[in-house]
Amino acid sequence: MSDHQLRQLPFELELLFGDGGEGRTLHADLPPGGLVWPDPDYDRMRTHHRPSFWLSDAPVDAGLWTRLRSEHARSGLWPVLLEDGVQPWSAGQIAPDSIAEIGYYTAAGFMAETWADLTDREMDLAPFGDDCPGPARPGVQVAHPDVVADWYAGVVAERRTPLGLAAVHRGADALVAIGWQGALNHNEWTVPLSAVVRSWEERFGARVVGLGFNTLDLSVAAPPATWQHALYVAAEHWTFCPDSVLQGPGTLADYAEQIVGQNAWSFWWD
Repeated sequence: MSDHQLRQLPFELELLFGDGGEGRTLHADLPPGGLVWPDPDYDRMRTHHRPSFWLSDAPVDAGLWTRLRSEHARSGLWPVLLEDGVQPWSAGQIAPDSIAEIGYYTAAGFMAETWADLTDREMDLAPFGDDCPGPARPGVQVAHPDVVADWYAGVVAERRTPLGLAAVHRGADALVAIGWQGALNHNEWTVPLSAVVRSWEERFGARVVGLGFNTLDLSVAAPPATWQHALYVAAEHWTFCPDSVLQGPGTLADYAEQIVGQNAWSFWWD
């Protein structure tokens, strides 16, 4: 077998790409697994012509996640540690959408619209009140985003999660490609949420590491270093995932204290 053949994507992974994965390569050996298609009885709004992602049969270690993350530029496959392996993942209870749609949304636009929708909730939004402050300024990197992502993958992998592979140019888009709908009772259309995560990739060195039925785990290489900066980040988190604040400390000020200098952001929706 030639070196060229060894570098090609396995045939089933080629099916994840609209162009058949032309020019893509993968060196890492994958464990047993298979392609996941959306259940047509679950997603009745669309007809899907290719699988959404690849899923391992069993939990994987963080080392494999790191190897696959390091090959992303060549393979076009972003690794995600997927909790709750049967539902929704292997059951196909997913609703993938067009990644091209993400570009029509911005973090600022999503935040402003959602802020207006949420201000009638009983929560202390001081010092902002009804006035949406807009996205926070970028953070300062404390380490390379890849290094922080590999560290956090080690933390998430301790939960014994299977691995997903999504054919995307960046990790934020994996939410849409996989068809995750975890923002329960908030914003179950994932496209604008991916736009926010794209912005966090750019401003805070965030990387998508893990997904669960109603959870999202991000590594963060440039977290807010002061409470004042964290307060504006907390405002963003409030519109992205109100439950993180409502079911957590209860105020933006107290939530901000929790995320100062933190290299991981975890969200859950209830």
